[in-house]
Formats: sequence, structure tokens, C-alpha cells
Amino acid sequence: MTRASDRETDDRRADASGDGSGSRGDALDVGLVVYGGLDRTSGGFRYDRKLVSHLEGRGDRVEVIALPWRTYPEHLADARSEALRAKLNRPVDVLVQDELCHPSLWRHNPHLDRPGAVVSIVHHLRTDEVGPTLRPATRAIERRYLRTVDAAICASADTRDRTVALAPLPTLVARPGGRVEGAAVSPEAAAGRAREGPLRIGFVGNLVPRKGATTLLAGLARVDRPWELTVVGSHEADPGYAREVREAAAERGIGERVTFAGEVDDAELASLLRRLHVLAVPSRHEGFGAVYLEAMEYGAVPVASAAGGASELVADGENGFLVEPDDPDRIAAVVDRLAADRTELARLSRAALETASEHPGWAETMERARSFLVDIAGGREPGTDGRDGGDHA
Repeated sequence: MTRASDRETDDRRADASGDGSGSRGDALDVGLVVYGGLDRTSGGFRYDRKLVSHLEGRGDRVEVIALPWRTYPEHLADARSEALRAKLNRPVDVLVQDELCHPSLWRHNPHLDRPGAVVSIVHHLRTDEVGPTLRPATRAIERRYLRTVDAAICASADTRDRTVALAPLPTLVARPGGRVEGAAVSPEAAAGRAREGPLRIGFVGNLVPRKGATTLLAGLARVDRPWELTVVGSHEADPGYAREVREAAAERGIGERVTFAGEVDDAELASLLRRLHVLAVPSRHEGFGAVYLEAMEYGAVPVASAAGGASELVADGENGFLVEPDDPDRIAAVVDRLAADRTELARLSRAALETASEHPGWAETMERARSFLVDIAGGREPGTDGRDGGDHA
């Protein structure tokens, strides 16, 4: 750890907690660093909101430290801001940082002497998002950042492995929960739905290149059997790419079968998931892919990215399908298979429901994350409970 010497860190922890278990008895004082606040709709921000809610429900005090959301180069400039360093250097038991903020933080963390510990939440690494031209520089900055924190909470084992490859940290794998935490429909209802009408496919995610919407359209354009697609997600994250996606549907002659719903509220999303046969988001990379789990809760069969952590949830051919990035032929083959064989679709739908029913809920996941934070803040080696979905390393 390069942030401070072990002796200085232990002294600060003792001053902050008295008994090594957090201030005010068992309660923690926590700062959470995020870009823009917690009101965004992506899975990472939902994860951060769930953590804040759980900590506060356990009597901890959480202060959200919102940094301005700007471009990556502008975030790198933040790393030289004395005002930002002063904002971060506060006497909390643990300063939790969304790893997304790493370009703003990597220079500051080694100079923070008031937080008892610094822990990063790694939903996925930016290194896995960018193209080959930018990857070496981004990887170097992320490596520098991760070597300034005391520990990391990772959204999947895949993300954990990628994180510790950059920095040898204590880690907790704490996978996201779903929306309804279990099965939202019965196996009988899912099986009956499988035999209805054209194959109903959904894409849920902001229209940005990483999510693979153009690849999905390219695959669907090759399927002759009846299907229809509903695209849910913001067009504002990357307006140029969103326009490209809309134009691609028209140019491929499938525009009449594609509905662009834009952003929807939770009730509308639940209504859509209840109708879907398939949820297809062929991303270039997913740290975990919470949207796949959310679809499985409704018995929608996921067509998920093989790159990243989705394989920890989706078993290819058993409860869904894994597709390599930028492989429209594989998407076409899967969709054609499911459109033709509704018995197979029903089987996979029931298996998806079973997987969702067995997945740990948010309360369990966040309590284990809190225990990890308590251990790190108290200067102890984090323990392990040996349960699936939350291993330590």
C-alpha cells in the first residue's frame, strides 16, 4: 500500500474507531466518491445506491462526495486539484471510491492521511471498455490508481481477477442482486408465454458502442423467422452512436420490427420484461451484467456477452447463451433456434427462472460488503464465509 505507512494508518484507525470496529460502537463513518451523484440508471450506480441504503439502514453515516461528470481528459486534470484533495481528505473510517472515478483520484490517494482506509468498488475496469489505441495508457492509469487503495469490492470473479492482475489487493466478490430478487413469474406462465406469437426480443442498455446494439441488429437482419425487438435505453449518452443504431435498423430493412422506447421507468421496464422471450445485449464486455439477471427473474432467456463476468450467471445452452463480441452470425443462429423451437425456449426460460431464484439477494450481498468494510477499516484481514457469490482473495 502506497497511500500511507502501516503505522500511520493504524493510528488513524484507532483514533477514528476507538475499538477498531468503526466509530459510534459498531457504526461506520463512510465517504462514497462517485461521479455526478447516485441518480443515474446504470447498474453500477444502482449498486452504489444499494450499498448506501444498506449502510444507512445498519446505522452507519454515509456522505456522498459527488465529483463533476466530464470527459476522461478533464478527469485527469482533476488529479492535480488541491481543492479536490481537500474535499477527499476527511476523517472517515473508510473512504469508498467508485473505480469509475479513478482518473480523478490516482494522484490524490497517496496523500490522504485522514481516512482510516480507502476501498474501491470495481464494477468493471475502463481498460476493458476502450479500444486498443487507448488501452495501454488507460491500463497504466488504472494500475497506478489501484495501487493507492487498501482493498477492492468487485462485481464478479472475472472483474476481481482483472483487478488483482493490476494490483495485489485484498478483494471481495460481491455480485449484484436483481430487481425482484427471485422469480417474478411462474414456470408455467413462462412456458405458456414461450409459445405465443413472434419471438419478442429486448435490448436494455444505454446506446453506446460497448453494448453492441449494431451487432444485434446485424444478427437479427439475418433471421427470416418472425421476431420483434424493443430497444430500451438512453440516446443521450452517445447521441452520434444512437443515431447510427437507428439508421442501421432502417438501412437493414428491419426498421418496422424495431421499437426504440428510449428511457423508461421501473414499472414500464417490468412490464416489458414480463412480455419478453429473449433479452439480448451482446456487449463487448460486461463486468457482471446485472441486466441479464433482471431478465432471468422474468424468465426471459439471456443472450449475453462471453467477455467478462456474465458466464458466472449464464451457462451457455443451459439457461441462456453466451456470444462473443461482434459476432452477428452467432446471434442470428441463437435467435433462429429459439424462434423455431418453442419447447427449447420454454426449457431455457424455466432454467433462467431457477437461476434467478437461487441468486443471492441485495441484503445478503450488501451485508457481506459491509463486513468487509468493517474489517478493512479496523485494520483486520477480511474473513471469508465460503459461500458462493462472495469469495475473498
